[in-house]
Amino acid sequence: MVLPLAVTMGEPAGIGGEIALKAWLDRAAGLPPFYLRDDPERIAGLAAGLGWPVPVREIAAPDEAVAVFAAALPVAPIGIRPRGHAGHPDPADAPAVIAAIDSAVADVRDGRAAALVTNPIHKDSLYRAGFRHPGHTEYLAELAGGGRTPVMMLVCPELRVVPVTIHLPLRRVVDALSAEAIVTAARITDTALRADFGIAAPVLAISGLNPHAGEAGGLGREEIEIIEPAIAVLRGKGIDARGPLAADTMFHAAARRSYDAALCMYHDQALIPIKTIDFDGGVNVTLGLPFVRTSPDHGTAFGIAGKGIARAGSLIAALRLAAGMAATRRSRSEDHD
Repeated sequence: MVLPLAVTMGEPAGIGGEIALKAWLDRAAGLPPFYLRDDPERIAGLAAGLGWPVPVREIAAPDEAVAVFAAALPVAPIGIRPRGHAGHPDPADAPAVIAAIDSAVADVRDGRAAALVTNPIHKDSLYRAGFRHPGHTEYLAELAGGGRTPVMMLVCPELRVVPVTIHLPLRRVVDALSAEAIVTAARITDTALRADFGIAAPVLAISGLNPHAGEAGGLGREEIEIIEPAIAVLRGKGIDARGPLAADTMFHAAARRSYDAALCMYHDQALIPIKTIDFDGGVNVTLGLPFVRTSPDHGTAFGIAGKGIARAGSLIAALRLAAGMAATRRSRSEDHD
């Protein structure tokens, strides 16, 4: 049985609804069937306001979505009508945003949907309403049962990158970086490359932290004291980890062909190359969860919300990648039964 993808509402004042409508309009280009966890009246009103020919069909259960998808955009109601409007978020919408996430995760975990694709949320609005998680990823890890270490991977057709430390000021990166953190991120990445991407023997490129990977200690000792010991542990566990590599020479085309994913030591070291290579098509993937989750690699874009000019490329890529990862995971599971 073909299962649809569950797509969350995201921040209703952002571009999530628009790009979902645009993605549906592009369904003839081989897009996997999906449904929104949202408010059907909101989506229908958004389509009408933009003048887009998107019929919206309310569904009672995810299993209706596949049959509906060719003729209309399926929307599974969350039971809450959002109050914010384009470009103007309202913290009172936090329960609706969370309800969309909760119900979509439940659909995936209960086997009613193949994978989860999340539209961007606005963390400040959620914080104002009492949301206590640092972000989307941490909340999903809790919904998955807790006790998990989620890892962020950014993916485009030419590159996969994993930042070991993420949203930290540069002056705090060195204190946060540890051999244990590198080993944990690399092990989760290796597992995901096998289970979700079908790569039998993954190769991981491990970047240095300092210029020229430290120049044998001349430009910093983090490579010697933190990164090299982590690589030794990984190799001891049978993981093909290579490095530490100078970050300024590991992302050109020939270098990228030598590995399956790059582990970088801090946020911009990972995100600058992938956004340079494929700014509109990058996908955010959360590794280490018991279900597949992808997301567009951009934010709510309040400045252009409601204008109909937001590009849907990243959401479309996220949908396609989620479907592929879910199929690979399911196939491997069946092979092991």
